[in-house]
Amino acid sequence: MKTFLFAVIVLLSPALVSAAYPDKPIRLIVAYPPGGGTDIIARLMAPELSKKLGQSITIENRGGASGNIGTEAVVNAPPNGYTLLMGNVAPNAINVSIFKKLPFNPEKDLAPISLVAITPNILVTNMELPIRSSADLLALAKASPGKINYPSAGNGSSSHLAGVLFGSMGNVNMTHVPYKGGGLAMNDLLGGQVDIFFATMPAAMPFVKSGKLRALAVTSEKRSLLMPELPTISEAGLSGYSATTWYGLYAPKGTPPEIINQINRATLDVLQNNELRERLTQRGFEPVGNSPKEFALFISSEIAKWAKVVHLAGIEPE
Repeated sequence: MKTFLFAVIVLLSPALVSAAYPDKPIRLIVAYPPGGGTDIIARLMAPELSKKLGQSITIENRGGASGNIGTEAVVNAPPNGYTLLMGNVAPNAINVSIFKKLPFNPEKDLAPISLVAITPNILVTNMELPIRSSADLLALAKASPGKINYPSAGNGSSSHLAGVLFGSMGNVNMTHVPYKGGGLAMNDLLGGQVDIFFATMPAAMPFVKSGKLRALAVTSEKRSLLMPELPTISEAGLSGYSATTWYGLYAPKGTPPEIINQINRATLDVLQNNELRERLTQRGFEPVGNSPKEFALFISSEIAKWAKVVHLAGIEPE
């Protein structure tokens, strides 16, 4: 009997259970519709992670509520490593300052795996608007208060706060138009329904290169290595302006550390793949990769940073 009980305990030990992981397909949730930056990076990463982990990874888009719906789905999923989240700065660092009743705590309810990439946003306009720089935009917005509109991937998204910060620092009034994802916002910008967009670089670059959109500036502190010809918004007159987007991999809280570490190792290996790094950088992503502990510390610092921006911008939680 003792031998039998010992065998059962050994078989059920977390280390041995996780050693068998994964033994079925994995679901990777993107909390936005297809076409935005989060969706793009998930679809670039998934095939390579699938090879490393030895199981297929299915992308599931669950857009809405500025990324909260898809994020909550992961929070409520079984913590077994078979439901993961490709998160970003909005639901995982900004929304806690935007929503009064956020259905999850980004630090307590999710297990960070790794920071995947960072990218500046890029200020773009449709070809109908007669401006060619962020300085032109400031002048036009001052001359026509409230008439310039800008979409976002949702209230509290990086594209929203980048616009709020621009308006606050530039002392101009522009109209915010929230969407359920960056892809939907981009479609209306291309169609001329909205004027400008603080878009993620991966989502905007193909349209800039094809001449369908005009790029005005990047939102980072330094110029982008991929588009060095574009000035920063800070260079164009709003000194100190900076707003970037980041993407990271998460699991539900309570996922065994052995599984978290296994996915982390696979992620770091994938991010060292030269071919993948080239595909990421060509789309405007800067590959990163770090430990779960380092990612957790980064998340805490980002929550504090954006809370200050939200407060300074006068955004009231909704």
